[in-house]
Amino acid sequence: MQILPAAFLLSEAPVNSSAPRPQGNPALYIGLMSGTSVDGVDGVLVRLDAGQAPHVLASASLPMPENLRRELLALNLSGDDELARAALAANALARLYGQAVAALLQDAGLAANAVTAIGAHGQTVRHRPDSGYTVQLNAPALLAELTGIDVVADFRSRDVAAGGQGAPLVPPFHAAIFGAQHGRAVLNLGGIANVTLLAPGQPARGFDTGPANVFLDAWCQRHQGQPYDADGRWAATGQVVAPLLEQLIASEPWFALPPPKSTGRDLFNLQWLDDRLAAFDGPKPAAEDVQATLQRLTARTGANAIDAAAAGTQEVFVCGGGAYNAGLMRELAYCLQRPVHATDALGVPAQQVEALAFAWLAQAFLMGRPAGVPEVTGARGPRILGARYPA
Repeated sequence: MQILPAAFLLSEAPVNSSAPRPQGNPALYIGLMSGTSVDGVDGVLVRLDAGQAPHVLASASLPMPENLRRELLALNLSGDDELARAALAANALARLYGQAVAALLQDAGLAANAVTAIGAHGQTVRHRPDSGYTVQLNAPALLAELTGIDVVADFRSRDVAAGGQGAPLVPPFHAAIFGAQHGRAVLNLGGIANVTLLAPGQPARGFDTGPANVFLDAWCQRHQGQPYDADGRWAATGQVVAPLLEQLIASEPWFALPPPKSTGRDLFNLQWLDDRLAAFDGPKPAAEDVQATLQRLTARTGANAIDAAAAGTQEVFVCGGGAYNAGLMRELAYCLQRPVHATDALGVPAQQVEALAFAWLAQAFLMGRPAGVPEVTGARGPRILGARYPA
């Protein structure tokens, strides 16, 4: 599949030219992503040629095994024997990544030695840049051993060490493939929402805007026994409770913080929601009304963030799983009062964007180019992100 021409693909010699260069076709990379929704692994095998559009040779999506999903979600909270449990979960995740890599290679008809590197983000279970740390469960050495391909991982920690948020990671990639001649925003709706703001002649800016699917999925699982609210159909049976919506926003100081900022399940989790529902002084809302209100919360906080930071934005493109929730997309259009489309309209399937980004980030690391930028994370300066695990 041919996708948009890239404004910035890396081609020059690496800064440290004495470092050993990986084997394989210098243009072929694999990107892997398992996001905050913890619902599966998305992968792409992509050709990244200098000055040309990225070309996806194969894509794969594997569901997260339920026992692994439960453990990854549990590890977002303190518990017994966390170190051993986290190590075992990381190994299990690496094996799932390995299955995704095997599927990509088979689909493309390629051997492992044709690929330069895998970009594998891991699974974020703690994100506290305010305390100087972020934790992504991963076993990149095991993944390199399983696949026979170099792995680039640990993309956040260098930026956090430099005083940055370590997130979001994708705005430089969004700038490379989605740049426009007018104000454009790219809103990623995974578990947590983040936005990239693009304007001609200006560096990309980006930050997290708050919950996306994290509440929508959890509330649906609790009350409907379904992993997510397909197309927002359950939310459509309810009504937005305006006083509850205002309380949810007003009661959380994080929403009012200026960027750079990032967040995760450390803050936005079911306990956060339960506490606010318990404190709500209106009539107890029906479960479907809470779902409708949470859907509006995602749309409203995203729209508020775009309006506050880039009022001149003319159009918004959405990626991540939320792009396929028709109800949420309608809410976004209502709150934004602007055209809203999935990135599919630009030739990049919404579900592939983040996996593509990690292939791109792996290339950036190997070429010695900074992908951590202070305009996004607030770090002290640009930083090269990642660490290489040779096959």
